[in-house]
Amino acid sequence: MNEPLIRYPIVQYAYVVPDLEEGIRHWVEVMGAGPFFVSKSHLGRELTYRGEPSTTRVHYAFGQAGPAQIQLIAHDEPGTSIYRDMYGDGEGGFHHVGVLVPAADMPAEIARFEAAGYPVASGLMSYVPVAYFDCRDKLDCFVELHGFNDDIDELFRTIREAHENWDGITDPIRTRSKSSSL
Repeated sequence: MNEPLIRYPIVQYAYVVPDLEEGIRHWVEVMGAGPFFVSKSHLGRELTYRGEPSTTRVHYAFGQAGPAQIQLIAHDEPGTSIYRDMYGDGEGGFHHVGVLVPAADMPAEIARFEAAGYPVASGLMSYVPVAYFDCRDKLDCFVELHGFNDDIDELFRTIREAHENWDGITDPIRTRSKSSSL
């Protein structure tokens, strides 16, 4: 038996939505997720798509549904991206699982995925390196390896604690106070 491709716990489930606000409303009303922290026109530093530099901006919303973080992604600006690899304009659905990897282990984990036949489909620098792999042939989705450090720990804790202390109604959409975007 081979070592599993994903060796760290999955902490995030990400969905492409045609409209960010409508997607948030749906997740709040149907799943009790939230509140969602929004980052509009996000452009990660050193963003690449299939090995080439990219300037494609997307809108993100991060919320919590119980123990799982939910990321909603809207891609309504022109340009290619891993999100458009799966969904065209006006379409949406499940896109990727997110895994937090200690920042020092990221180079080795990226190399492991590449050795398994999954080159980096998209990469960027957030607070730490982030790499997405197109694993649709095995998992029907992409896998995001996101470096983990104190900044990411603080971000994930903020989202989780906001959910734990939220009444499920008040201010379901919030603006991220800190962003790694350009």
